[in-house]
Amino acid sequence: MAKEPVRVLVTGAAGQIGYALVPMIARGIMLGTDQPVILHMLDIPPAAEALNGVKMELVDAAFPLLKGVVATTDVVEACTGVSVAVMVGGFPRKEGMERKDVMSKNVSIYKSQAAALEKHAAANCKVLVVANPANTNALILKEFAPSIPEKNITCLTRLDHNRALGQISERLNVQVSDVKNVIIWGNHSSTQYPDVTHATVKTPAGDKPVRELVADDAWLNTEFITTVQQRGAAIIKARKFSSALSAASSACDHIRDWVLGTPEGTWVSMGVYSDGSYNVPAGLIYSFPVTSKNGEWSIVQGLSIDEFSRKKLDLTAQELSEEKELAYSCLT
Repeated sequence: MAKEPVRVLVTGAAGQIGYALVPMIARGIMLGTDQPVILHMLDIPPAAEALNGVKMELVDAAFPLLKGVVATTDVVEACTGVSVAVMVGGFPRKEGMERKDVMSKNVSIYKSQAAALEKHAAANCKVLVVANPANTNALILKEFAPSIPEKNITCLTRLDHNRALGQISERLNVQVSDVKNVIIWGNHSSTQYPDVTHATVKTPAGDKPVRELVADDAWLNTEFITTVQQRGAAIIKARKFSSALSAASSACDHIRDWVLGTPEGTWVSMGVYSDGSYNVPAGLIYSFPVTSKNGEWSIVQGLSIDEFSRKKLDLTAQELSEEKELAYSCLT
């Protein structure tokens, strides 16, 4: 028997990430190749014509799983009945703008979108915030959508996680699918900590630690970390645009693993509401290693944290605490 369609919201859908993301969702990459979807696409009024163009292309692509498209500039219409919300739209930092100016703009955007999700989304709606500052935008959304469970509001650090996997696979000349259990700790910013301490690579002789195979702690503790931290800036320099294809793909990975579950013995990185695990202050949206089963994520517990890692975890937590304070000052 065919499944009922799931309504999936993408905000900022006429932008670069949105344009890359909606066909992936329509093709079943996010929720599975047997799951029909109805796409809800939201953008701002100046992008209405471009948004309609995206809708025309979705119709022209004749995706068998796509059972309907809502393309709108009305936030209530966009949020009505959605079970998955991917929040790509946000206000980008422009030249000459202070951090507080950007934060203030995004607080205003996320406040109104949170209110619409609160009133009109499906009861157990899962939310993924992609727009930067992603962790703090997710925190604001949580504040203004109190009936959405805190476990249902997350932010995207899977892109950084995938970047870390890619760097290790290139360094060791192995398939990326054979590398697992890297961790992105903290903020989706240049303070994030890509950690390979517990990561392994599948070899003919069994799983081997990444550190043992790389055999170069100096590289792992310096260049590897900064490459992952600054990969977004490197792509902007190369493409003259920010990451779109990889961001869209990792958003699909994030939701798919959350909804359908992580493979046995494998964890992924997600920005989630901190419960105080690993001495990270509770009340931040912070990236942890998580596993997921039956649509519920859990933070992986009991991993050893060495002194080098501890400093990195604390540094990114400090930045998130400062961002939180800045965001809340914009509310008054």
